[in-house]
Amino acid sequence: MIERADIAQVLAQMRSIQAQMQRPVQEAVPGRIEPGQFLRPQEDTPAFGALFSQAIERVNAVQQEANTLREGYELGQPGVSLTQVMIAAEKSSVAFEAMTQVRNRLVDAYKEIMNMSV
Repeated sequence: MIERADIAQVLAQMRSIQAQMQRPVQEAVPGRIEPGQFLRPQEDTPAFGALFSQAIERVNAVQQEANTLREGYELGQPGVSLTQVMIAAEKSSVAFEAMTQVRNRLVDAYKEIMNMSV
């Protein structure tokens, strides 16, 4: 009985998926699409430059936090342990290395695009 209920449930799911797949897809009508419509940036999504700037600011914030913790530990502030300093330093190092790799990939992509023949 339990096995049949499971099979019935699976069949019901398969039928619903099949029904969804058979629905007609609204095709684009040439008159409804403006030239260059898809080339305009979306208002709700930030531009690549803005995202990259935010990422750089986050890496900078992580580095500043690591420096603050390091200075606090060196000055003997209470509540700042060596493990916190080491973890913050590693986070800073990893974030900086990741940002460097992203920059290198972008430079390589730019060079490749510039070398393409038009």
